[in-house]
Amino acid sequence: MSLLISILQLCLAILTLPLHILSFLGIWSVISRKIFPYILAPLMKSYNNVMDATKKDLFSNLGDFAGNSKEIKLLEIGCGTGANFKFYPNNCRVTCLDINPNFEKFLVKSQAENSHLKFESSLVASADNMKQVADASQDVVVCTLVVCSVPNTPKVLEEVWRVLKPGGAFFFLEHVACSDEATWLCFFQRILNPTWKLVFDGCNLRKFTWKDLENAKFSTLKLRHIQARTMIKPVTPHIVGYAVK
Repeated sequence: MSLLISILQLCLAILTLPLHILSFLGIWSVISRKIFPYILAPLMKSYNNVMDATKKDLFSNLGDFAGNSKEIKLLEIGCGTGANFKFYPNNCRVTCLDINPNFEKFLVKSQAENSHLKFESSLVASADNMKQVADASQDVVVCTLVVCSVPNTPKVLEEVWRVLKPGGAFFFLEHVACSDEATWLCFFQRILNPTWKLVFDGCNLRKFTWKDLENAKFSTLKLRHIQARTMIKPVTPHIVGYAVK
């Protein structure tokens, strides 16, 4: 089976050979960073439509983690186009963080459309190196469809734990690897993954993020596995929940 997967991966690599050449020359990463926001924007609208109930349920208890001022200092990492803003309650002071500055056009539009929120700043940084964010400064950290693109998940979780106040919460919604190795979905994830990562700006279909969360420092972890109703079948396995520092 492993040999068959390797052969099929090679076939996909041959079909996308121009992209591999551009990647080798260091050109593709520049191009993909510029075009990725334009690809993601319509995809996130569609994703929000099918995941609306899931997101509403996920963020329904954000208010439980408000500070003494009754406001929620919220850091969203990998905020992208700002697709989550409409799900946040009125008392949020939001700091946006994303490694790709080319999302700015879409982010500004989303901020203007969500005037019920107060936006504090927009930072350009990676989720595994958020040195611009002070220790124990956030009531809530939100991360949706981000960890798949960051190679070092434990480091991301260390950074999240660092910036959260004691008793603060980390809310997550991530697509992950299929946990049943005997399924066709797992088979196709393994075939697609090398090319998928190249095309979709580092997005990894085979992330076992739930294991990293289980091994992190959080005092409480509420996590469940779901099957998203998205038509993009390789990303249907998801985890959703929150963890408390």
